[in-house]
Amino acid sequence: MQTNSIHDLQPQLTANRSYWSGWAGSSPDTDLPMYRTEIQQPLLNGVLRIRNRGLDEAIAEARQQLAGTRWSWWVGADSDEGTAEGLLARGAELTVDMPVMAVDVATVTSTVPTPSGLKIRVVTDRAEMYDYVRAYAEPLGFTDGDLDTVVDREMRHADSSVVRLAGVVDGRTVGTCTLALATDRGALYCIATDRNYRRRAIATALTMEALRITRESGRRIATLQASSEGEPVYRRIGFETVGRYRLFRLPE
Repeated sequence: MQTNSIHDLQPQLTANRSYWSGWAGSSPDTDLPMYRTEIQQPLLNGVLRIRNRGLDEAIAEARQQLAGTRWSWWVGADSDEGTAEGLLARGAELTVDMPVMAVDVATVTSTVPTPSGLKIRVVTDRAEMYDYVRAYAEPLGFTDGDLDTVVDREMRHADSSVVRLAGVVDGRTVGTCTLALATDRGALYCIATDRNYRRRAIATALTMEALRITRESGRRIATLQASSEGEPVYRRIGFETVGRYRLFRLPE
């Protein structure tokens, strides 16, 4: 039974599987859900969990399904016990270790003044999507050559369950925050700020707007996975660390 506690971790992991599967994947609820976008960025192709499966069999299936891409294997509390150790024993490399953070949006009472000149808009069309992807490309590690493909994938993933918030200054998109509402948790992704506009509280303002939308949708809990730079920002808002995700890369 799901609760409105931030420490009820499984619904948050379900929300994460749902979001990444929406890019181009299998059902998020299978024992070995995978997603493949053809974009050569390890965050955009991968295995989201393993449950009740032999690891060697699962690795063979993943290699077959994800061949030709750069991909990651996610290990969280929704994977079989011992998965991380098993991957390491088979030559995998730990590439990312990040906290899963959550907040009860009903308890977020602080208000953050909107940074001077910042307007927050919801992305609705392809032209705006280009500006949006350009804004998060460098912080999230995409190249200019990825732009068209990432935009195409974002447009395929454009439905009422995904809200993309663009932070605009002087007509230019300089900050981004994606809010996924496909499950009973609000899940935040792609929180990024152009390097020339950092330390102006733009990411904080976008995150607070995402929490407001989450609250108005009737949801109680919002979740995200934090970078080392972002973690202090989210803690100041009220997020707490409730779990961890580790991402692995297997040898070729």
